[in-house]
Amino acid sequence: MEDGVWNGYPVVVTLDVAWGEMDAFQHVNNVVYFRYFEAARIEFLARVGWLEMKESLGIGPIVQSTQARFRRPLQYPARIQVGARIIAMESDRVTFAHQIICENQDSPATEGQAVVVCFDYRAGQKVPLPQELRDRIAALTAITSGHTDHT
Repeated sequence: MEDGVWNGYPVVVTLDVAWGEMDAFQHVNNVVYFRYFEAARIEFLARVGWLEMKESLGIGPIVQSTQARFRRPLQYPARIQVGARIIAMESDRVTFAHQIICENQDSPATEGQAVVVCFDYRAGQKVPLPQELRDRIAALTAITSGHTDHT
């Protein structure tokens, strides 16, 4: 797979498609793609310390919305790579871009986005992104821009 397809993606995880993820039409069920996106997004959140922040301060991520554009079906057996990057940061939320590329292909099988809001789980309401988190996101994006970081 060509590394250029991952430029700008600081987090790329490798997953295997499981037999049980296919549906009656012999391709991966559409719901599963969102789990794939989530795997890369959770890795991104862990790297910037947002999951730790939820444990220590009660301020964590919550998905507001998500969408996917299916370009070609995935089937078992397959090894895929799923990327996560932030394409927008607002006062209280970030927008992730995701893509899924099947091994031995140079273009995405699926692309998508997720809007993740900063949420105070103790107070039950959205809150601004803490500056420390904003700085960590910026640092991860700056450090890894232009090269891949596969896990």
